[in-house]
Amino acid sequence: MSLRLYAFWKSSASWRVRIGLHLKQQPFELVPVNLAAGADQHTAEHAARNPMRQVPVLEVSPGCYLSQSMAILAWLDKTFPEPRLFPEDPLWLARALQLAETVNSGIQPFQNRSTVLRLEAHGIPSAPWVTEAIVAGLQGLEGAARETAGEWLVGDALSIAEVFLIPQLFSARGYGVDLSPYPTLLRIEEKCAVLPAFIAARPEVQPDAL
Repeated sequence: MSLRLYAFWKSSASWRVRIGLHLKQQPFELVPVNLAAGADQHTAEHAARNPMRQVPVLEVSPGCYLSQSMAILAWLDKTFPEPRLFPEDPLWLARALQLAETVNSGIQPFQNRSTVLRLEAHGIPSAPWVTEAIVAGLQGLEGAARETAGEWLVGDALSIAEVFLIPQLFSARGYGVDLSPYPTLLRIEEKCAVLPAFIAARPEVQPDAL
């Protein structure tokens, strides 16, 4: 199977999919989509891949495209079962999804580039607004993780929760958020930092990194 990932090096959602692909040890062709230029994602060619004109997009076979990081990672987990990212146990699965969705729907929409640009277009300083959303989300994430964490965020197995956590902590630092109130999250980040899959997925080592 030949996989092609349309992504932007600094995109949190793209980063999640890169982590997933590397954890599954699946080779893929990276096709950069430059969001910073403000035009690549709005081309007719990219809109045909994803009508939302967003990244990431994973081409799983010629002309068959998947978008949205959670959906892509779910497909990867079903197609390449090891290592498993979505726990089999229903309760652990719900817990892992709870943590991942705290990032995905509770924080990410507030820090998206499109949201920031809309705020600034209306004369609203974006940084304080985004920072407030990140802090609220991380507080909730830390509180939930304290209930579920063992060796990893959900028990003793790495899961989808870590895949969503790591890019979010990077974004938080970019906004100058103090992460010291979140020791559980930082402990897990330290464990992820030495894993080859997480190292290979980091934004600064991507071929399109500026």
